[in-house]
Amino acid sequence: MKTLLRLIFPALLAVSAHADSASDLAAKLGAIQQNGASVVRLKMEVQGAGKSTLQLQIKQRRSSSSTEVVYQVLWPKDRAGESVLLRKTGDQSATGAIFIPPNTVRTLDSSQMKDSLLGSDLTYDDVVENFFLWKEQAVVGTEVVNRVSCDILESKPGRGQRSNYGSVRTWVDRRRDVPLRVEKYSSSGKLVRRIETTRVVTNDNKQAVPANLTVTGPRQGSVTELNGSSIKHDVSFSDREFAPTGFMEVSAGRSAGN
Repeated sequence: MKTLLRLIFPALLAVSAHADSASDLAAKLGAIQQNGASVVRLKMEVQGAGKSTLQLQIKQRRSSSSTEVVYQVLWPKDRAGESVLLRKTGDQSATGAIFIPPNTVRTLDSSQMKDSLLGSDLTYDDVVENFFLWKEQAVVGTEVVNRVSCDILESKPGRGQRSNYGSVRTWVDRRRDVPLRVEKYSSSGKLVRRIETTRVVTNDNKQAVPANLTVTGPRQGSVTELNGSSIKHDVSFSDREFAPTGFMEVSAGRSAGN
């Protein structure tokens, strides 16, 4: 009888088995994102009507209460120095600014957070929003992704939590606690964005993390490939590097002990 039920209602059985662990799983994944100060080197390739490749440096300060991120273009030469500053505190909407050399600075308000990040298939919200901290979390099934059995965690914003998405589903490799697929849906239930993990590495904190990602969004025929070449934690930044007066200056950060 149990085998028959498993064949007919596998998702239902998965929900029963994991209902109590959804909040714990979300909290664990959320904490991994709240990883303090770090600097990342990344190649971002956008393939579509117009192909572009950027070498980026990402400076981050992430905690349970706030997120500050600066994306800076290192290459190609004609875009070097272009920077994006994003900030999100608690459940408030994110805000930010864009710097385009030599001297153009433009502010970003909360209504622009759904716009494209540096021409990619990611939005500004995608890189600062931690949906694992949303109030509604549930394991809604299991599925195999790339020959790995995953729990499907569904996250929804609760009362007072603002988002351009109505829900997010994450396929989690429970052995390593790594998201292998993320799907983001509109409030009407339409799939808006899919993020696939194509390579997993162990970072300098001895954690398994996605290193290569493929992102597809609503733009017809457009795909963004992300290749993280390195990440360094426990670095020290000045407050000025995350302020409108200084976020356009490219520096790699210092070891926290220095």
